[in-house]
Amino acid sequence: MDILSRPRQIRMDDPRCIWHYSDMKRDRTAHNQIPAYQLYGEDRVFPDVLHCERILDRAAGLEWTIAPHRHLHLHQIFLLRSGAITLEADGTDYTLSPPTVVSIPRGMVHGFRFSKGTDGYVLTVPTQELPDVFGPNSVLAQPISQFKTGAADDAVAQLFDRIFAEYQTTGPVRTLMITALATQIACHVVRPSDGSETITSSPPKNPRMEQFNALLMAHFRQKWQVSDYARSMSVSARHLSRICAAATGRPAAYHIEATTFQEACRLLVYTRMTVATVGYQLGFDDPSYFSRAFQRHIGLSPTAYRDRFDR
Repeated sequence: MDILSRPRQIRMDDPRCIWHYSDMKRDRTAHNQIPAYQLYGEDRVFPDVLHCERILDRAAGLEWTIAPHRHLHLHQIFLLRSGAITLEADGTDYTLSPPTVVSIPRGMVHGFRFSKGTDGYVLTVPTQELPDVFGPNSVLAQPISQFKTGAADDAVAQLFDRIFAEYQTTGPVRTLMITALATQIACHVVRPSDGSETITSSPPKNPRMEQFNALLMAHFRQKWQVSDYARSMSVSARHLSRICAAATGRPAAYHIEATTFQEACRLLVYTRMTVATVGYQLGFDDPSYFSRAFQRHIGLSPTAYRDRFDR
């Protein structure tokens, strides 16, 4: 066999391959953490370069409902051809009108409610496997990292048909074929609807900002300050704020706070932690101070924010 081909030793429907936890159908009020489902078992070597399956094959066995969850290392692109679909993404409900394509970046909390018989595909890609799409030097990296929904034209639908058919095959060029098709799908996702090419003019990613974001995801719960991140990056706090302002339009301190309270919003909506526990999870020792800080940043108290989403 050609070295470019990778045998599929474990299929997604193999019981050895963890796609969801056994409590997936339970009411979310039973949980105190947002599930991070492991489609391939994300702490192990991925058994295939990507995965493609039909909505029917997956959702029918789950009563056409995918509970809110997130994937830490996987990007998903859905093609939805028919059906009544509600997408819940980071606390907001979207009613989708097929044919539509949905791009879910890694780490984003999402769930689906499908009508029975919904037709379509889900393409799941370990980001490390497609550096031409997700790597730091890719012109696609920034736009593909954004959540997006949009109309699906015939071209992207045909690409999904082709990648699904190719995924079922074996052979010396299978891996090249499915990664090439996945790259084309990603290009269609980020391309503006008028067909104009604008992503090639996107500025290159700043490696310092990438380093800051990686440290931020690792340490924001520990209440690291700008000086802590700057020290870890061997730059001054003022220089770090300049880096952050150039990349995001806001200083480093605001970027840290925004990340913290985005996670607070997710925990309030998707778990039954008490407000105080959410604060403790994010490094706030004083529940009253956490509530005041949340209201200052979000414009609502934590309880009022949660009440907006209770159903």
